[in-house]
Amino acid sequence: MIRRLLARLMPGRPTHAPRVYGHGDHAVRRDQVPRGARTVTEKLQEHGFKAFVVGGAVRDLLLGQTPKDFDIATDATPEQVKPLFRRAYIIGRRFRLVHVHVGAEVLEVSTFRAAQKAEESTDEHGRLLSDNVYGTQHEDAARRDFTINALYFDPSSEEIWDYVGGVTDTRARRLKLIGAPVTRFREDAVRMLRAVRLAAKCGLAIDPKTAAPIPKLASLIQNVPPARLFDEMQKLLLSGHAVETLSILRAHGLSHGLLPLLDMILEQPLGTKFIEVALAGTDARVRDGKSVSPAFLFATLLWHEVLQQWNAAKSRGEKPLPALFDAMDRVLGAQAERMSIPRRLEATIKEIWTLQPRFEQRAGARPYRLLEHERFRAAYDFLELRAASGEVPQALADWWKRFQDAGDAERESMLRPDEAPKKGRRSRGRGRKRREDDDGAGGISPAGESPDAN
Repeated sequence: MIRRLLARLMPGRPTHAPRVYGHGDHAVRRDQVPRGARTVTEKLQEHGFKAFVVGGAVRDLLLGQTPKDFDIATDATPEQVKPLFRRAYIIGRRFRLVHVHVGAEVLEVSTFRAAQKAEESTDEHGRLLSDNVYGTQHEDAARRDFTINALYFDPSSEEIWDYVGGVTDTRARRLKLIGAPVTRFREDAVRMLRAVRLAAKCGLAIDPKTAAPIPKLASLIQNVPPARLFDEMQKLLLSGHAVETLSILRAHGLSHGLLPLLDMILEQPLGTKFIEVALAGTDARVRDGKSVSPAFLFATLLWHEVLQQWNAAKSRGEKPLPALFDAMDRVLGAQAERMSIPRRLEATIKEIWTLQPRFEQRAGARPYRLLEHERFRAAYDFLELRAASGEVPQALADWWKRFQDAGDAERESMLRPDEAPKKGRRSRGRGRKRREDDDGAGGISPAGESPDAN
């Protein structure tokens, strides 16, 4: 009785005895859990272990959403889990767990964890370095991040076990950290970004006590490894709620530093509209179940910084194409210091940017060659965003839309007169020979095309 009273007075503080919500106390049902997850929990329970569907899946089911993953928590160690299944593999070092394959499903099975002693497991900023001390179920609930992620659903009994008031917070659509917010954010600064993502995705209000220290601790994001920060940013921006996410990031002082000079870009009218149009389009595709390219998304977020540096270089009299390449390298180089974009994505981002000046060239053979480029579709979609935000004339995007769908005769009639300056006649002999050699080697002009393009 005392423990129940404390749980009501101090929600978010774990108790040894959970509040168990039975079949009639909630709307989550066994058949909402995939067969593979039910198979794994039942097998573990048959061998005398506790086993629950845990975390985000339970949260999403309570909120009426469709979970992406169904993770399982148990009191069995990885070494005890592995022999029970024909295809099971122990993975991880910082956090050891088991991947169990059931048909086409891959289930992640983790052992209940206990909190480690801070002096043994954290760095000078309070960040957790390892997390492999096994414990009881109530200790496992205590070390999870948010109350709504510390819920345990037993498919066999259809019970939800709640140690931290997560069901109450879910019903109130409230996002609350378990434990002292300052300590928990210091343990893992990514929790601040995760709070924003969950708030936007699930339509939750961040609890005032949880939100209060975020602006003061935002600088801890700089201690997150660049590769991990990129993964988290992908989750933020590809959640289907990127517009709301960006708004919440800025409201809590977290946008600055994630993408270089993003705040400055968003203060520019064209930059704001361009990014809002891009993110709204991304959200629509995610919600419709369509694929989204991370390279395309980051190309949109960083484009206006590239554009600003490119225009500044051209105003100083630098040649357009070299100036564009230099601007791209500078922006991506600055970005790499904070967030590690994989090289394969960097290559695609650069191609999308490099093709933009070529859309201005609508004479001779150049439009045909651009249509054949493997990145044409992504580059054209990028052009449409530029037109929608007012950066380039809508007529330019409309011309390319019509040119793609037109027949040969119509395309021929659409071509513009060649507006490139005519080169003076060269003298015969060695000069002519040199020009022929250069043409045969595919020399590139400042516009990005070979000299004999027309």
